[in-house]
Amino acid sequence: MASKSDLRRILVVLPNWVGDVLLASPALAALRQRFAAAHIAFLMRPHLADVVAGCGWHDRELFWPAARGPRGAWALRGLIAAIRADAFDAAALLTNSLRSALVAWLARIPRRAGYARDGRGWLLTDRLRPLRRNGAFVPTPITPYYAAIVERLGAPAPDLRLRLGVTPAQEAAARALREHYGIGGERRYAVVNPGAAFGAAKCWLPERFAAVCRGLRRGLDLTPVIVGGPGEHALMRAVAEKAGGEAVCCVSPGTTLGSLKGLIRDASVLVCNDSGPRHYGVAFGVPTVTIFGPTDQRWTDTGYNGEVKLQAAVDCGPCQLRTCPLDHRCMRQIGEEQVLAAVRGLLRDRAAGEQEQPALVAALGPPPAPGG
Repeated sequence: MASKSDLRRILVVLPNWVGDVLLASPALAALRQRFAAAHIAFLMRPHLADVVAGCGWHDRELFWPAARGPRGAWALRGLIAAIRADAFDAAALLTNSLRSALVAWLARIPRRAGYARDGRGWLLTDRLRPLRRNGAFVPTPITPYYAAIVERLGAPAPDLRLRLGVTPAQEAAARALREHYGIGGERRYAVVNPGAAFGAAKCWLPERFAAVCRGLRRGLDLTPVIVGGPGEHALMRAVAEKAGGEAVCCVSPGTTLGSLKGLIRDASVLVCNDSGPRHYGVAFGVPTVTIFGPTDQRWTDTGYNGEVKLQAAVDCGPCQLRTCPLDHRCMRQIGEEQVLAAVRGLLRDRAAGEQEQPALVAALGPPPAPGG
C-alpha cells in the first residue's frame, strides 16, 4: 500500500452537485498542491467537466455512465475495469454513496479514503466519522468536511475559501453572451438565478424575483440578467415576462455552466436561491444575496462576508424537503424589499471598500525603491 508521501496516481470521486463541487474546491486545490507531480483523475457526472475546467486540479476525466438498467450495469463494469487498469494508489471519495466506495474497492485501489456512513465503512481503508448527535448528522460546514478526506491522504489543511478557474474558451463564450445581450462594460448588470436543481421547495416565488428585477433596473440602474439551466427556461421566461421587459432572459444555447462563470464573475451583484450559481458568486468574490427556504445554512456556510443570506424563521424548517407539503411559508415570508435592501447594502459596502483602498495607499505612502 502506497504511503502518504509516495502517491503517484490518485482518483477523486467528485460530489454530484455543482455547488458541492465548489464547496470541495479548497480540498481539490490542496490535493494538487501536495501531489503536484501525481496523476490525478476526477470521476464525475459529465456536466461537471465545465465546472472544473480551467482550475488545474486534475489531469484526466472519467464519467459515471448515464445509462440505466442492464446497459448501465454493463457500462459500470467497463468503468471499473478502466479504473483498475489505471492502477491508482489512492481514492478520495468525496461522495457518501455506497456505489462510489464499491467501485473503488472493486477496482482494487489500495487506499480508499472517505466517510464511514451509509453502510460502506468496510469498503474503506481510511475511515472518517461524520459528526452525529442522538443518531442524527449534525449540520456542519461541508467545506472542511471534504478537506478532512484529502488531509487523510497527506494533503495540507487548506485555506477554506472557495475558488474557481475559467478557460480561454469559457472567457470567449461569456464575452459572446455579454455582446449578444448588450451588457457589460459601461452597462452594469446583476445576475438573477430563480431556479434550483434540488427541487421546487428551494425556489423563491417567480413574481418576487420579477419585482426584484424591476427594482434592480429602476432603483439601481442595473440590468437584470436572468440565468438558469436548460430545464429552467420556462421559469426564466415567466420571471422575465412578469418583470415587464425590465430584464434580459439569458436562454441562448451559449449559456452553459462554463460561460456562466465569466458572466457571474463580472456581475455587480448576484441574486439567487441556494443553488450552484450561488457558489460561483462566492468563489469569484461577487456580492451575493442568497434566498434560503428548506435548506439548513450551516451545511454550506463558507464564511464569505460578501454574501447576505435571507431565511425566514418558521416552525417547520429547515426541513430539507424537495417539495413543500404545506404552504411554502419559508419562502413566502421573504419579501422583495428585503432582497433589494440586501443588494443595496452589499453595493454600498463594496463601494466603500473600493474607496478605502486608495486612502490606505496614501496613508502608507509609496512603496520603497528597490534596494531601499
